[in-house]
Amino acid sequence: MITIKVEQQVPASVEQARNTLLDHQQLDRFFNAKFSIIKKENNGELTGGKGAVRQVTIGKIIFQEQIISADNNHICYRIIGKGPVSAHQGDIYLTAVDASSTQAGTQLDYIIKFIGPKWCPDTILKFFVERDIQKAMKKLALHFL
Repeated sequence: MITIKVEQQVPASVEQARNTLLDHQQLDRFFNAKFSIIKKENNGELTGGKGAVRQVTIGKIIFQEQIISADNNHICYRIIGKGPVSAHQGDIYLTAVDASSTQAGTQLDYIIKFIGPKWCPDTILKFFVERDIQKAMKKLALHFL
């Protein structure tokens, strides 16, 4: 099992960060992928939240992710169906940073766990996925400046 953890502070409220991360069709501003909505969120859920299914296209690789849960403190998603990796789950924890400090905003703790394909060494796959997530989180932080 590969585990990746990326931490990033963004100069935005928890709600702003959450809403931006749940705006699936605009995620290509940050991630090196294209996203499209396959299914909207369940009735009564946050826009883009629980039940939403998005199609992710990275080059010639296409797969689907489903939002399992979403609230002000946590977004959880997983790959459904056939994907480039198995047993995948992504968790993004959002924590408000003290508004009285000069670094007020939101702390994001992004944790991804998955099993890579047998033909690709875990260390190589982890390196590339972690690098892409780090770049995306930095772009997200810059988005709010």
